Amino acid sequence: MTELSGANVVITGAASGLGRLMAVEIARKGASVSLWDLDEENLEAVVRDIKRDSGRARAVVCDVTNRGAVYEFARDMRPVDVLINNAGVVNGKNLLDIDDKEIIRSMEVNALSVFWMLKAFLPKMIERNRGHVVTIASAAGLIGVPRLSDYCASKFAAVGLDESLRAELKRTAPGVKTTIVCPYYTDTGMFEGVRTRFSFLLPILKQDRVVSGIVRAIERDRASLQMPFLVRSIPLLRILPTPWFDAVARMMGISASMDAFVGRSGPDA
Repeated sequence: MTELSGANVVITGAASGLGRLMAVEIARKGASVSLWDLDEENLEAVVRDIKRDSGRARAVVCDVTNRGAVYEFARDMRPVDVLINNAGVVNGKNLLDIDDKEIIRSMEVNALSVFWMLKAFLPKMIERNRGHVVTIASAAGLIGVPRLSDYCASKFAAVGLDESLRAELKRTAPGVKTTIVCPYYTDTGMFEGVRTRFSFLLPILKQDRVVSGIVRAIERDRASLQMPFLVRSIPLLRILPTPWFDAVARMMGISASMDAFVGRSGPDA
C-alpha cells in the first residue's frame, strides 16, 4: 500500500483539470505536493488554495518537454515518493489536417515528457526500492479513434511504456510500483464537444469521480485503472476479426465521438 500522508509527490500538468484536483486531494491526504506546469498564474493559484487549506505545496514552472529543464529542477529536489505524469494536450483533427508542429507537440507532451520525468526521478526510487509511478493515459491508448490519431499514438506509447517499466521494475526494484490510468472522456474541458451514444455504458466522466478513483488506485497499489468498467473489455474485443472490432466501435458510437469536438484554448501542457 502506498501511504500518501507525509509523501513527497510530483504532479505534472497540475495547473488545471485532473492535475489540479489531484493536487488538492492528495495534499488533503497529508502529502507535500510539487506542482509542475507552464501556466504560472493558475499554478500559483492552486498552491495558494492548498496552503489556505493548511496543505503543503510548491509550484515548479517547467516545460516538461524540455529534458534539460526537467533534469535541472529534479536535481534540486529531495527524493520523490509518488510521481504522477499527467501533462497532456489534444488537437482533435483528422490526420492530414494536423500541422507537423502539432504532431510533434502531442508526442513530446503526452509521451516523451514521461520518459524525461522517469529518468529524472526513477533512479532514487530504485535506489531506495520504494516509490510509485502513475501515468495518466487514456482509453484512447487502448483503441484508435478518428480525429485522435496523434493523441492515440501518444497514449498507446504511454501504455506501452508503463507495461515495459512494470516488467523491468519487478526485476530490479519490486518495491517501486506503477499505475496506468485509462479513463474515457472526462469533463475537464479538454474534450469539450465530444459526444457519447450510450451514456449509461460509456458516460462522459466527472472529474471528481476520476480523481477519487486515481487516488484509491495509488493507495492500493493497483497496476491499472480503466474507467468506466466497459473500457476493461477493449483488450478482450481484440480477439474479434478486425472488421468486427471496427463495427463494434462504430455501433458504440466511439468512432463518431469526436465529430462535434471543440476543445479548449489556452495553456494546457
